[in-house]
Amino acid sequence: MINDLWYKNAVIYCLSVATYMDANGDGIGDFEGLMRRLDYLQGMGVTAIWLMPFQPSPCRDDGYDIADYYGVDPRYGTLGDFVEFAEGCKQRGLRLLIDLVVNHTSNEHPWFQESRRDPHSKYRDWYVWSKKKPKSANSGVVFPGVQKSTWDYDVVAKAYYFHRFYDFQPDLNTSHPEVQAEILKIMGFWLQLGVSGFRMDAVPFVIAQKGRDIAKPQEQYDMLRTFSQFLNWRKGDAIILGEANVLPGTDMQYFGNSGDRIQMMFNFEVNQHQFLALATGDSRPLVKAMQATKRRPATAQWGQFLRNHDELDLGRLTEKQRESVFAEFGPDPEMQLYNRGIRRRLAPMLQGDRRRLELAYSMMMTLPGTPVIRYGDEIGMGDNLKLPERNCARTPMQWSTEPNAGFTKSDKPCMPVISDGPYGFPHTNVAAQRRDPTSLLNWMERIIRMRKEVPEIGWGDFSFVSTGTSQVLAVRYHWRNNSVLCVHNLSAEPREVRLKLRADDEADCELVNLLSDEHSHPEKGAVHRLLLEPYGYRWYRVCGLDYLLRRSAI
Repeated sequence: MINDLWYKNAVIYCLSVATYMDANGDGIGDFEGLMRRLDYLQGMGVTAIWLMPFQPSPCRDDGYDIADYYGVDPRYGTLGDFVEFAEGCKQRGLRLLIDLVVNHTSNEHPWFQESRRDPHSKYRDWYVWSKKKPKSANSGVVFPGVQKSTWDYDVVAKAYYFHRFYDFQPDLNTSHPEVQAEILKIMGFWLQLGVSGFRMDAVPFVIAQKGRDIAKPQEQYDMLRTFSQFLNWRKGDAIILGEANVLPGTDMQYFGNSGDRIQMMFNFEVNQHQFLALATGDSRPLVKAMQATKRRPATAQWGQFLRNHDELDLGRLTEKQRESVFAEFGPDPEMQLYNRGIRRRLAPMLQGDRRRLELAYSMMMTLPGTPVIRYGDEIGMGDNLKLPERNCARTPMQWSTEPNAGFTKSDKPCMPVISDGPYGFPHTNVAAQRRDPTSLLNWMERIIRMRKEVPEIGWGDFSFVSTGTSQVLAVRYHWRNNSVLCVHNLSAEPREVRLKLRADDEADCELVNLLSDEHSHPEKGAVHRLLLEPYGYRWYRVCGLDYLLRRSAI
């Protein structure tokens, strides 16, 4: 059973094929280049790779406008290259997840072209059409300021089509039985080629009712059960990692009370409140977010992350809380997106402060769930705010001090490589950090290794330990009679805290530091006195007298 639930103690690494490594010198990353970096990924310690869309696409939305679900974009290689890459992952013990973008297609997809040309085609009902423009056409836009409507007129079809996202991404009618059957076919195809699951894009929109006369769309949660049952039938340990930015209280509808729907979801509630905690030095809102999302089935798991390929969404925060995060991490208008999010990478948000970077990653690694890392963040890559919208944080991976950061031998990379400033590739690259034992990359390798050795975080239940100050967060995990304690100082000042382990039989328990030799012995009354440096963190294993006797006998 534990093997089937591999994702409970995994470390997931997200990357884009297009911007990771170019092998053929055309300026665009490809699967051959990615194959060359598999040993790097294995050496870092990650256990699963999540690939952003690589199927044929006009790439008007970074590949999220798919024109063929059953192929590989020629820019990245062939289907054979993908299979070889999938086999390379398997040989190294790495799981492979790919994006499943089925809420919409590209308007260049043959299905949509047939749908608009022939009203009697079966594909007509695969999309959402209306003869008249609905009254609600200007509401529910996902990209305010860029997108004006969710319904646009098509001159060939002589009708309006529905698109939740950009106008070149018409929505599939996912309620249609044939469309659902096609989604299962797509999943089955890639499972057969070696993937272990899917990161499903925009899950709430996939399962929502769609149509001209639907004023308040209802989610069709049973659709998720259909997807999950298909995965279990085809490949018992395959999973769906859902992008579902939903409010606490509805998340159980996505997991299913018995865990019979999707297996994983990103925890946007905790993500936003972690950044609030980092900005204000106050852990209380984060504690509330963790408590609000604590309930989940035994087989379900949260995906915990810091940054991803989109903007940092702050929509869950109050206006005052958003202002605090903007002021700390995105004070300039060019750093913000849609007035609700921040379009930056983590390192420049934290002003390159190594102490705060370590604190942020230590917190993320010890939040209840499975950590998900964004490519380049392991070396502290920066962003290029001159690029439009979210492209600023999607620049090529910086491998070395060679031209174009060693990403490509072409003088025309698909996206500009960051070359100037403290985050330019002459200063921030894998090769230099490989040679520096104190680098962020080597620290990340050590913290990933330790995270995998502490399954209590991925599998166990958690509780909070009082520290006497909201600036210090202490979380304790229990699993199979084992216990770990993770403590983080959110303040720029040193803090001394006293922790009391509650159980009567823990009076003699020692806190064994998992990251250094600074262990903690209890004072009278099972109280532990800890001194944490500014932005300091500690990972402890709670060890009783029997453990101490065994250790002294070795």
